[in-house]
Amino acid sequence: MKKLSAKEYIILDLLRSSGEMYGLEMVKASDKLKRGTVYVTLDRMTDKGLVKSRQVKNPKDAGLPRRVYQIAGHGVTLLRAQDAFEAALLGASNLGGNL
Repeated sequence: MKKLSAKEYIILDLLRSSGEMYGLEMVKASDKLKRGTVYVTLDRMTDKGLVKSRQVKNPKDAGLPRRVYQIAGHGVTLLRAQDAFEAALLGASNLGGNL
């Protein structure tokens, strides 16, 4: 299993709970994500197939369209796998480390 980085996990977890978000929403929702790295991480995650994005134009906003992100199928799979792995580790540590 490919392990998610800490930032990737945070982003996928945020998207799992919210459905879709744009980058600055993620930064505001997490004290671990920074404005300068969130978009680099999102681009990398898009290339890996973990997230997908689309542009949304707000008719009331004269600025550029926002890019909103949502978790992709591969992202869901890796997130669930990592959650299960960490739950198994936690269970093993609660048993005194005996597997």
